[in-house]
Amino acid sequence: MKAAHFDIAIIGAGPAGLAAARVAAAGAGVRVALIDDNPRPGGQIWRQGPDAAPSPFLRDWLTTTAPRANLEHMGATKVAAAPGDKRLLLERDGAPAVIGYTKLILVTGARERLLPFEGWTLPGVTGAGGLQALVKGGSPVRGERIVVAGSGPLLLAVADTARRHGAEVRAVIEQAPMARVAGFVASLAATPGKLAQAISLGRALGVSRYRAGSVVVKAEGRGRVEAVTIRSRNGEEIVETDRIACGYGLVPNATLALALGCAVDERGAIRIDDNQRTSLADVFAAGECTGIGGMELSRAEGTCAAHAALGVPIDARLARERNRWRAFAARVDRAFSLGADARAMPPADTLICRCEDVRIGDVAAHGNWREAKLQTRCGMGACQGRVCGEAAALYFGWPRAAAREPFTPVRIDTLIAGCEAAPSKEG
Repeated sequence: MKAAHFDIAIIGAGPAGLAAARVAAAGAGVRVALIDDNPRPGGQIWRQGPDAAPSPFLRDWLTTTAPRANLEHMGATKVAAAPGDKRLLLERDGAPAVIGYTKLILVTGARERLLPFEGWTLPGVTGAGGLQALVKGGSPVRGERIVVAGSGPLLLAVADTARRHGAEVRAVIEQAPMARVAGFVASLAATPGKLAQAISLGRALGVSRYRAGSVVVKAEGRGRVEAVTIRSRNGEEIVETDRIACGYGLVPNATLALALGCAVDERGAIRIDDNQRTSLADVFAAGECTGIGGMELSRAEGTCAAHAALGVPIDARLARERNRWRAFAARVDRAFSLGADARAMPPADTLICRCEDVRIGDVAAHGNWREAKLQTRCGMGACQGRVCGEAAALYFGWPRAAAREPFTPVRIDTLIAGCEAAPSKEG
């Protein structure tokens, strides 16, 4: 299969990817590919529901950047493998494709960290970001009682999205203690826009519904979630609810980077230098895959990465903007790092792997992730260990599993195309 060649390939069409594509496509004679598994650009934060208007940045991008003849947007496209020689195996609209690149910009974002608790497999229990995506996609929540739990500023945004779509938000459960949350809110004076946003969300939801220093420990119901048990230093409380949305922050998506050989740090984030360059000379990275920092930092890093890929120096103003949002990201990380209660392992009979119905106690009996997979099938289901693997890393201190191809479920003919595209090892 002949590979189409691009000067710059960008993997991910969220804020960082769109910012990178805008700069890269403005380069004279530069052929750019923008690849994303969602059909439309915007990522999770700008996910467009049936009635949603695009954000001003996305609307401007669609008007000024998307029509450029040297930019090819490949939506609904999976990256299945990296066969070598600066090539990627893709699956687009169910058909295999191979592309080559000179420079690669990874803007693969992050995924939600889900931690098990008793009853978390009941219908009605989702991730916090998962609920937001469902609501933005048109899933009805009007009249439903909802509890949002976990950690981080995303919880308030999720609760507000549900409220604006007619849900009754019973509580927002934050694992971080109130002292840390209050300190973080005070620090928002350095970013007035974020402070105004926090005040607006707090007023809309009502301060009494926000409970810091608390965690969800159990969901109960007959065939569907009906109540949730919340634990704090004052004891346990049961709250009746129709839905629980629980997420403990975000985890960088670094699978492709690992497969390519890029170095990552102890959090699993891609290591980069001041030019957004990874440990590989022609591979750059930006956005949440380099560390969780929010939309503004993602856009700044994406812009920097594209400049670097084009060989253009990053100007001082842009570097200052990036550093400003990196400082904000560091404050978020300090305020909402997981405490002992959030890290506490649930009872041994709680499922850790929903795909293969594997209990935590079964996994705990083994010494490492590979052994646990071989003996229990944990991590061998549809999510390929993205959920249970992260929980196992947190509970047992195991290193994260190495990337394996294919990175996502694909058709057999795509795998065959990958074998044909792999460089020959003869000679």
